[in-house]
Amino acid sequence: MKIGFHTDAFNTSFRSFDACLEWAQANGVHHIECGLIDGVSWIHGLGYQPHVALYEDPLLLRRKMARYGVRFSQVDAAFPLSGKDGPLYGVPYVLKTLPWAKHAGCPCIATTDGLHRPAGLTDEEALDLMKRSYGQILEVAEAYEIFINIEVHGYFTTKPDLLERMLAFCDSPWLGLNLDTGNSFIAGQDPVAFARRFAAKIRHVHVKDVSESLAAQVRGNATGIALSHCAIGDGVNADNIRACLTILRDAGYAGTLSMECEGAGGPLIERSLAWLRATLKELGIPEEA
Repeated sequence: MKIGFHTDAFNTSFRSFDACLEWAQANGVHHIECGLIDGVSWIHGLGYQPHVALYEDPLLLRRKMARYGVRFSQVDAAFPLSGKDGPLYGVPYVLKTLPWAKHAGCPCIATTDGLHRPAGLTDEEALDLMKRSYGQILEVAEAYEIFINIEVHGYFTTKPDLLERMLAFCDSPWLGLNLDTGNSFIAGQDPVAFARRFAAKIRHVHVKDVSESLAAQVRGNATGIALSHCAIGDGVNADNIRACLTILRDAGYAGTLSMECEGAGGPLIERSLAWLRATLKELGIPEEA
C-alpha cells in the first residue's frame, strides 16, 4: 500500500502547498492529496493555504512535484452534491476538475454529500438528485479514466445502506469509495464493518483517528470531522484502523492510505506516519513508494 497525506494537516499552521511538498520529501512520503480552489483568494495567493488553485498549470505543477518525488493520490472537489446547490455548483466543479486532474497525473477525485439532511428535500428526492449528478460526472470521468470516489463524510454516506445505493448510481468501474475511518466512527458507525462491506469498492482511504474527548462529546451526533486533532494511533479508533488495514490487505487493496490529522506544524503527522509505518510492518503490508 502507498502512504500519503492530505494537506489539510497544515491548514492551521498556514503552510503553503510547496511547504507540504518539502515535508513530504523530508519524510519519504511520495503521495499527496489536496483541495482544489476554483478561483482566487488572498490567503492562498499569499502562501498561507496548502491547497492548489485550478488556474495553476497542472503540467508545470506535476513537474515541480516530481522534483520532490511526490505525486497526487487524489484531489478534493467535494462540494456537497446532496442539496439543491449540488447540480448548480458541485457538478461544474467536478467537471472542471477532471481535465485538470488528468494533466496533473491524478488518478482520483473525491466527492461527497452534505453533513446534514438537505433542507427542503426528502431523502429520496436528494438521492435522485445525486444520481443524476453522478450520472453526468461519470460520463466524463470514464472518458478521462479517472476514479470518482464518494467519501464517507455526510448525512447519506455515513449510513451504510444509503451509501450502498449511492455506489450503485452508475454501473461503472470508475465510481468508487473513499473510506474514511474517522468519519464513519464519529457518526456512530463501525469503520471495520464499512471496510468489510465495501472492500471491493474502496479506491482511496482516509486514515483518521479520534481522540477520547472528542468521541465522548460528539460520537453519534456528527457525520464528519474536517480534521482530527489526534495523532493516528493515539486515539480510540486505533484498533479499528488496524482491523481495517487487515481487511484491505486481505482484499488486495494496493491504493493510498492518506493520513488526515492536524499536523501542528509537523509533529502530530510525523507521529501518525511512524505509527502507520510500524502497523503496516506488523501486518506484513509492504509500503509502496
